[in-house]
Amino acid sequence: MAAYGDAGLGLLGDPSRRAIFELLARRPSSVQELADALPISRPAVSQHLRTLREGGLVVSRAEGTRRIYRIDPEGVGALRTWLEGVWSDALTDFQKAAEASTPGLDPQDDADPT
Repeated sequence: MAAYGDAGLGLLGDPSRRAIFELLARRPSSVQELADALPISRPAVSQHLRTLREGGLVVSRAEGTRRIYRIDPEGVGALRTWLEGVWSDALTDFQKAAEASTPGLDPQDDADPT
């Protein structure tokens, strides 16, 4: 199953890219501000930002002679929706496995008799 969320998680698999994403989650920043906060070069930051932008997780706007990057709420929302679906499926499967491994367990036994 290929979904948007798969790509988003892949984008965040790189530690430098994830660090940039986390900094942008705190506040919008320029390439230079990000480079100053990280142990990677300005060109490397620019390349990671391009990848995050193409993947739909960040957007930028011109501010004078520089670009300011920020998290894209739409892209992050799509990633979150995908994760919530995966989590919901995992919880359902866990519940089924737990019930199957406990013979005689009836969910009604826990019901309040009052």
